[in-house]
Amino acid sequence: MTIYQKYKNHYRDNLHLAIPVVISQVGHTLVQTSDSIIVGHFAGTVSLAAVSLANSVFIIVLVIGIGISYGSTPLIAQLNGRNDYDECGKLLSNSLFLNVVTGIVLFLLTILASTLVLGHLDQTPEVARQARPFLILLGLSIIPMLIFNTFKQFAEGLGFTKQAMLISIWGNLLNICLGITFVKGFFGITPMGIQGVGYSTLIDRCVMAIVMGVYLFKSARFEKYIKSFVLSRISRSRCFQILKIGAPVALQYTFEIGAFSGAAILIGTIGYNEQAAHQVAINLASITYMMSSGLSAAAAIKSGNHFGAKEHENLRYSAISSYHIVLVFMFATACVFMLGNHILPWMYTSDKIVISIAAQLLIIAALFQLFDGTQVVGLGILRGMGDVNIPTVITFIAYWVIGLPVGYILGIIFHLGVNGIWYGLTLGLMTSAILLFFRFQYISRKHRQDKAILIIAQD
Repeated sequence: MTIYQKYKNHYRDNLHLAIPVVISQVGHTLVQTSDSIIVGHFAGTVSLAAVSLANSVFIIVLVIGIGISYGSTPLIAQLNGRNDYDECGKLLSNSLFLNVVTGIVLFLLTILASTLVLGHLDQTPEVARQARPFLILLGLSIIPMLIFNTFKQFAEGLGFTKQAMLISIWGNLLNICLGITFVKGFFGITPMGIQGVGYSTLIDRCVMAIVMGVYLFKSARFEKYIKSFVLSRISRSRCFQILKIGAPVALQYTFEIGAFSGAAILIGTIGYNEQAAHQVAINLASITYMMSSGLSAAAAIKSGNHFGAKEHENLRYSAISSYHIVLVFMFATACVFMLGNHILPWMYTSDKIVISIAAQLLIIAALFQLFDGTQVVGLGILRGMGDVNIPTVITFIAYWVIGLPVGYILGIIFHLGVNGIWYGLTLGLMTSAILLFFRFQYISRKHRQDKAILIIAQD
């Protein structure tokens, strides 16, 4: 039997679930992509560097919120695997409350960061000045984004993925149209510069939250799940249950994305051309990362379903098929980065210096594609199994003990510049991917052996 025949059914099932999640998931990054493209072409290199600086701070806020909202998905998948529909609705109400509170707290932290942090990062003064109001608008948009994510993660945990995908597509089109209109000042509107894409992002996320909520509560397919949805009955134990998974996931994302944000700040001390080039390359890499994150989310759902139903053999086959899928996908994107390294940056800017630096970074990005994809899928598989604490430690070691320090040593101390910093990040991704795969092998085999021992004991 060939490998394809062995995993054929799992490839089909995982892709059927994953493709809409991938498209929906990449919507978060496409907002930043469209912002960068609009600003790079219509506002100039300094403004593009300001987008990079603001996003480097905001991305930490973003992934904390996304991570906490992810806490409900494996729980919903496990409950659905046990046909516990009533508890699903109760978990949704608690998830919504928790995410709104999280959004408000993160917005307040963003305001503090914009006033107390941006001016003390040794950045070009004009870059920091332009980044400040843009960052505040991004921070405000985290509240509607987390409301949207509450409904999205609930629907995806139940296996309904297409509606969030469609809303994300239309939301990004709205963001692009509004962004160009506000930045350039069409239809009699005063040109807003970089703040224009901040307002477009905020409006886009508010509309997406409203539409996703209306869909969830009006659709007949969710009727049996939301009968027990009551916002006035918030349970401390259920919120803790969500946080028990969501908080470590938030830390996992924070450790990884925080390392890349730290790298962006280090690069900003080298120069604004390097910072703008980093924004171009990291934004392209973020698109493929978020697509892999969509595969990871689907892997978490399938793992959660199998884990809840105690189907440990199917869980292992499903997980390995997810690894196969992400390896093939990331190999293809690596080829795109290598072949198009001088072409892709033109989407963002016509500055030849920035394009030249970004082209070098895309070669490095091509090298870490396989590591980036396998580590994020590994996190999703383990999350679906309820294993989040050890993976959190792994991500901390990979990025903050190995990746960023090595990047600093190579880039700043040994004067390899932006390339050296990216070499360090690549080493961190490789470390995370390998250790997470070993963790999956250990956990899955242990569960399979425990089940076999239980069957023997019963006989």
